[in-house]
Amino acid sequence: MKRFGIFGTSGMAREAGDIAYDLGYSPLYVARDKAELDAWNFSDEVVLEANLHRYKDIQFVIGIGENAVRQRVVQRFANEINFSNLIHTSATFGQGQRTLIEKKQGVIVASGVRFTNNVQVGNFAIFNQGAIIAHDVELGDFVHIAPGSIISGNVSIGYGCWIGAGAIINQGTNQKKLRIGENTVIGSGAVVIRSCESDALYAGVPAKRIK
Repeated sequence: MKRFGIFGTSGMAREAGDIAYDLGYSPLYVARDKAELDAWNFSDEVVLEANLHRYKDIQFVIGIGENAVRQRVVQRFANEINFSNLIHTSATFGQGQRTLIEKKQGVIVASGVRFTNNVQVGNFAIFNQGAIIAHDVELGDFVHIAPGSIISGNVSIGYGCWIGAGAIINQGTNQKKLRIGENTVIGSGAVVIRSCESDALYAGVPAKRIK
């Protein structure tokens, strides 16, 4: 079975491994250091980052949920390995949408995710189980959309944002998108009804800035 490299050894990495298996690949996990390697207690193969020069012929994704950590991995390896996309076969796409995503790199789309159409996806974004992303949404690089989130139409989500599990981002308009600023976290279960500032934390129903 052909290998597919996955940075990380935590739960998010193993979920990416499930997608790899779904696509007929054998996951090869990448541990940052010996302590992480020694803590691995699953049957799949795991190697150290220091040994990645042996695996330059395979594709990789970064199965690490924390956006800032994914950014650091890209900085270390952008010119050394081939970052690809990993898309579960149960994900569904509107007209032309799959093609838009395939033009990017490092994107992970988990099981049951639904994209409608004209969704602009950033590089190294994660779309976790059952998330829904509606029409005319724009997402920056290194965004993480957690399980069960709903992003309504005409929304702009900035670079490095985290949308928590089960959060709902209400719809903007063609003339004025609802915007979530860069590096902002939307808490699990929050309902966002208006634009959010950058570098902030929002939670609640309706969502309010708490940090």
